Amino acid sequence: MKTKLLSVIMLFLMLSGCYSSGGQIRLFNKYALFGNNPDSIKVEKGDTLYSISRRYDMSLEELIEANNLSSPYSLQIGQTLKLPTTNYHIVKKGDTLYGIARKYNVSASTLSRINNLKAPYSLKIGQKLQLSGSGTIKTASSAKNTSNKTATYKKSAQSTYIAPKNRTAKFLWPVNGKVISGFGTLGKGRKNDGINIKAPLGSDVKAADKGVVAYAGNELKGFGNLILIKHPDGWITAYAHNQKLLVKKGQTVVKGEKIATVGQTGGVDGPQLHFEVRAGKKAVNPRKYLP
Repeated sequence: MKTKLLSVIMLFLMLSGCYSSGGQIRLFNKYALFGNNPDSIKVEKGDTLYSISRRYDMSLEELIEANNLSSPYSLQIGQTLKLPTTNYHIVKKGDTLYGIARKYNVSASTLSRINNLKAPYSLKIGQKLQLSGSGTIKTASSAKNTSNKTATYKKSAQSTYIAPKNRTAKFLWPVNGKVISGFGTLGKGRKNDGINIKAPLGSDVKAADKGVVAYAGNELKGFGNLILIKHPDGWITAYAHNQKLLVKKGQTVVKGEKIATVGQTGGVDGPQLHFEVRAGKKAVNPRKYLP
């Protein structure tokens, strides 16, 4: 169950914007921790080769080589950059070679071979494991079946991905308060992929619907204490800037359950909740799905 949850997180954590006083901030890196990077990206204001390489979890050398760049490596807004297609996994606490292999549908022997690992296959937190040498990941069955050698990681990922269903049921308002920043373009290049709701410090933040907590932490700069809930129908809700988190990753929650308290963490100038609703990877206006 834990491995599956991590895999789900890696697929849908592609949220990309919460407005704060500093302008547009990407709530999540645009690479899916579960899936492949996009083939290419457009350079945005403030982007550097270093920031892009960090965002998409690759080395500067890989990015430079993929685009045949030369010093001084100047970038232009709107410029298209190709992203290397090799996939990686960053080892986290509790990871094992066999668990990683199962998550990505690649055999443990293949994973050990392409990373030059030797028994007993000890891993270190933060270690980068290459998942394939050609940008594709073969399933265990394809390793035995030469007629299926062209099976890609995208295809294997689809077998575990729950496509979002059309939603008729409404989400619960996560907090009682006034919407101070709406969904969509806010002007001057700023964008909000959710809504920001002003509420008293310490107010209850409730789960908008039943689901499983896919993320609960504060590693994402600019968003403070953050919670992500994966719902059974493939939809996702995000809750940012919390004061205190009351749930943990992997925990099952019910609709209306208190999951946090309103805070002022992560780049906001007053107590509020940033709330996002996603149909899979696509950000939608939360107001359309709230009563």
